[in-house]
Amino acid sequence: MKKLLAIAMTLVLAGCGLGTSGGFVPTGSLSGPLKPTQRLDGLEIGIGSKNFQEQLILGKIAAILLQAAGAKVKDLTNMPGSDTSRQAMLQDQIQFSWEYTGTAWLSYLGHDTGIPDKQQQYDAVAKEDREKYGLIWLKPAPMNNSYGFAVTRKTADRLKISKLSHVGSLPAKERTFCVESEFANRNDGFEPMLKHYGIPLGSGVPRDNIRTLDTGAVYAATSKGDCLFGEIFTTDGRIKSLDLVVLEDDKKYFPAYNVAPVVSKKVLDQYPQLPKLFEPVSDKLTDQVLIELNAQVDVDGREPADVAMDWLVKEGFISRD
Repeated sequence: MKKLLAIAMTLVLAGCGLGTSGGFVPTGSLSGPLKPTQRLDGLEIGIGSKNFQEQLILGKIAAILLQAAGAKVKDLTNMPGSDTSRQAMLQDQIQFSWEYTGTAWLSYLGHDTGIPDKQQQYDAVAKEDREKYGLIWLKPAPMNNSYGFAVTRKTADRLKISKLSHVGSLPAKERTFCVESEFANRNDGFEPMLKHYGIPLGSGVPRDNIRTLDTGAVYAATSKGDCLFGEIFTTDGRIKSLDLVVLEDDKKYFPAYNVAPVVSKKVLDQYPQLPKLFEPVSDKLTDQVLIELNAQVDVDGREPADVAMDWLVKEGFISRD
């Protein structure tokens, strides 16, 4: 199956020009803590990303930084799906992407379960990807785009809840959930999560308390009060726009999905200054920052390139030309 998938992805990459629409990359000059970075003149590098808003923003951040440092950038952001992006990296059609530790561990490297501890998950992924594929993971960002559950701020205040473990102290009638179908059916998804938190499906959470909806509908249903607890992605911009409160995964059920720059070893060997270019930027990419940036695209309708450029300027990493 994996061989057939690789062949299919190869055909996609070869026949469709990667299916991307990278578009405009704003220009600027390195500033602040990045200004002393040794230039990347002579580097020709392809940058890829998946085709959802967070990846587009991160891809543009990378393109702006590398271009400002003197590299010739081929913008191949907006690839159709994770498998396409991964195959492009393995086939050297791109040499840089932002990737999630949990995605690489589970989907690319084929492990059955993720590792909730962020540092352990990063170390495991970085080691295996380097040894097997010559892909180097630079320092990860604090942000963790994992699964989670959220409630409205009104609900959080009324029930005085801030952690998933608090759900078990509520009356059964209050334990109502909206989830998407994929998470509802995963072997590491909803039902095992309830068991992990001591409220198993059936005895702890009545089956009639569960609604299965499309991803976007989960956010709306939670906001309207159709269910108390809605499944979310922890850096989604709708968390801010709907004023939702993400509950702490205090019993560490969900795998870590920290994002990190990934670069091919051959490029890093030639340009060892790359980590110095990206580490200060990665350090600033927290959950709250990504929620804000994602909301600017998803809710306000702004272009990812403009959002990326404005943030880099605001943080003092780039000055406009």
